[in-house]
Amino acid sequence: MSNFSHINKKNNPKMVNVSDKKITKRTAIASAIMFLGKEVISHFSNEELTTKKGPVFQTAIIAGIQGVKKTSELIPMCHPLLINAVDVDIQILDSESIEVLCKVIIEGKTGVEMEALMGATITCLTIYDMCKSISQEMLIKEVKLIEKTGGKSDISKKNQ
Repeated sequence: MSNFSHINKKNNPKMVNVSDKKITKRTAIASAIMFLGKEVISHFSNEELTTKKGPVFQTAIIAGIQGVKKTSELIPMCHPLLINAVDVDIQILDSESIEVLCKVIIEGKTGVEMEALMGATITCLTIYDMCKSISQEMLIKEVKLIEKTGGKSDISKKNQ
């Protein structure tokens, strides 16, 4: 018998039953580090990166929010959730790299880690798509959960 919550007694996949869980405020923050390179970063001015496709960061933030909302459609065992808030932030780290932070908040019976990870990832993929005509050297280097609150256990990896 498996210890995985998504496997039933017959070793088949199942969606976890959360009906007996209490509704609590749950948050998750995910980050992604992305190497853009100096050529792409050189197009940055006035708080935005602009290409022929338009404002990159604004478009990527909207895509990240959409990714959060569609997580359960793409990851089979994720529960559809009523999202209370999504905040995506993009910071330039240095002359070649950026960091994307995606914070998701709900009041519900299950966590939002996958939603935060999806939001950070889709934000990066959108940046890649919008900047690939400038450079194909871009690299999504690291996507990770850095904080989770409100469930069985809280996690904080902010200083790791």
